[in-house]
Amino acid sequence: MLAAILICGCAAVMTACKGSKPTRDTSEKDELKEVRERMEALYGENKQITDGNYDKSLAVKCINGTFVGRKNGDVIAYKGIPFVGKQPTGELRWKAPVDCVPDDGVYEAYYNGKSPCQNADVWQIASLYPKGEDCLHLNVWKAEGASTAKKPVMVWIHGGAFEVGGTVEPREEGCNFIKENPDVILVSIEYRLGVFGFLHLSHLPDGKDYPDTQNLGLMDQMMGLKWVHENIAAFGGDPDNVTIFGQSAGGGSVSLLPLIKGSHQYFQKVIVQSGSPVFTRSTEEAIACTNELMEALGCKTVADLQKVDIDTLIATAGDLLGLRVWAERDGSLLPKDPYEAYANGATKDLTFLQGCTKDEVGYFICGVGLEGWNAFGADRKAKKMAQLTKEEQALVESYCKEAKDVTPEYSSTNRLFDQIVFIAPLFRLLENQTKAGGKTYAYFFTVESSVPLMKSGHAVELSTVFNHPEETLVTGRQFDETFSKTMRRMWVQFAKTGNPSLSADQSPDGKAKEWPLYDTKDRQLMIFDEKDIHTEKESERKILDWDRTYFLTKYYCI
Repeated sequence: MLAAILICGCAAVMTACKGSKPTRDTSEKDELKEVRERMEALYGENKQITDGNYDKSLAVKCINGTFVGRKNGDVIAYKGIPFVGKQPTGELRWKAPVDCVPDDGVYEAYYNGKSPCQNADVWQIASLYPKGEDCLHLNVWKAEGASTAKKPVMVWIHGGAFEVGGTVEPREEGCNFIKENPDVILVSIEYRLGVFGFLHLSHLPDGKDYPDTQNLGLMDQMMGLKWVHENIAAFGGDPDNVTIFGQSAGGGSVSLLPLIKGSHQYFQKVIVQSGSPVFTRSTEEAIACTNELMEALGCKTVADLQKVDIDTLIATAGDLLGLRVWAERDGSLLPKDPYEAYANGATKDLTFLQGCTKDEVGYFICGVGLEGWNAFGADRKAKKMAQLTKEEQALVESYCKEAKDVTPEYSSTNRLFDQIVFIAPLFRLLENQTKAGGKTYAYFFTVESSVPLMKSGHAVELSTVFNHPEETLVTGRQFDETFSKTMRRMWVQFAKTGNPSLSADQSPDGKAKEWPLYDTKDRQLMIFDEKDIHTEKESERKILDWDRTYFLTKYYCI
C-alpha cells in the first residue's frame, strides 16, 4: 500500500504533510463551501441543445459536433468535449480508441467530463468528482474575441504515475493561464489510467483480441492530439504550431509520444517537466504484473477479468502494482529502447524544452514522512541493487555514502532516486537529442516550498506554470509574482517561437533572458531561482553524478 500512497502527480497526497494546509485563513465551513462551488462549476452533465437556444458567439463547429462554451471573464472555456466516436466502455473496454464521426448536433461544453477510473483513496480529489470508463474528453481555453492570426496551441498532459489524476486538478485549470496569455490556446486531454490504460493482456489464452492494452493511455493521447489537429483551427488555433507539455507521467508521456509513428504531424515542440522514458517497463515486467493481478483475483482469462467488479479491480491493482503500471516498451507502439531512438535521431525534427526540480523526491518524503520513505526507499534500493553488477553496486554505494551529508534530514536514498528517476534520465535525453542533431533547452527549478521536508519537490512548479498562486498545498506559500510570470512567459515564448528566450521588453522584470540551447560541451541550463533566473553550466552546480549514477538509466525505473 505504501507504493500506492507514493504515486506522483496528485496534490491531495500533501494533506498527509504537516504544515501543508493552504495559507489562506478560512474556516472548515468556508473550505467545504469552496469545494462544493468548485464541484458545481466543474461538473454537471453536458447535454445536447435541440431548441436552438444558445449563445452563437460561444459556439464552435467541430467535426463531431458544435460545442458551446462558457465565459469566465475574458476567457471562453470549452469543457468535456469528446474526442472519440465511442467511449471505451462495455465491449470496447481494453480496445483502441475509436475515431470521431461527423455530427451536426449542438452540445454544451460547460463541464469537465468524467475523470478516469482510479483509486480515490490515493488521489483524494477524485473522490469529489464523477469517474468512469467513459472519460475520453478534452478541454479548450481561448481568449474572447476574433483574431486574424492563428494562435499557437499548447496541449497539456496531466501526471499521476499513469495511475491517478485528471484534467480536473484545480491548479491546472486553464482560465488564469489564458487570461494572462491571450495569444495562445490551451488544451488539456484526458486518458485511460492504470489497469484500464496500461495492462498487458495479449499473452492470456483469449488475449489475441486485445493487442493494444499495454499502451492504450498513450493511444488515447494520440487520438486527442488528432482531434486537436483536425479541429483547433475552428477555435482560432494553428494546427501547425502545437506544443505538447506535461509533468511527471505527463512528462513521461510527452517524451514518448514523439517516438510513436505518425505523431510528428500533430505537434512541433515538446516541454518535458520531470519526466522521461524512464517511466516505462519491459514486456516481461508488464506480463509479470498482469500475472500477479490475475492470481490475486482468481482469474485465468480476459473474460474472467471482465467480470470483476471495477472497484475490486482498481483496489487490488493498487495494492499489488503501485508505481509499476506504466507504459510498455513493447516494440510495437513504442521502441524497445526509447533512449536509443532519441540517439538515432527519431525526434531531431522537434524542438524540446526539458528539466526537473532540485529535490524531486522531497514530495514523496513529505507525503509519507521520513519513516515511511526510508522503508520504501530501502526496499526499492535493494531491488535496484539486485539488478547491478558488483562494480556498479560499488559505485552506487559510494554515491550514497557521500549523498548522506548533502541533505542531513533525509536519508541517502532520496538523492539516489533523484538521480535514478529524474536527473540522470533528463541528461540522457538532453545528450541524445543534441548528439542526434536535434534542438533542446534545459532547465533546473530550485525554488523551495515552505512545507516541511518538501524543499523544491516534485510538482512544486505546477501552480506557477498555470498561474494558480492560491494553490499552495505543495508550495506552502505563494512564489514571487514577477518570477512566476517570467517563467510562464518563457513557456509561452517557446510555444510561439521555439525559443524560450525573452528580450528586455518581453521580460516581466525588464531584463533580457537569453536561454542558450543545450550542447554537450558546456551543458548550460536555465536555473529558475526565485530571486535570479540565470544560466549555469552543469559542471558549476554538479547536478548529475556522471560517473556513479548516469549509467543507471539503462535499467530504467522499475
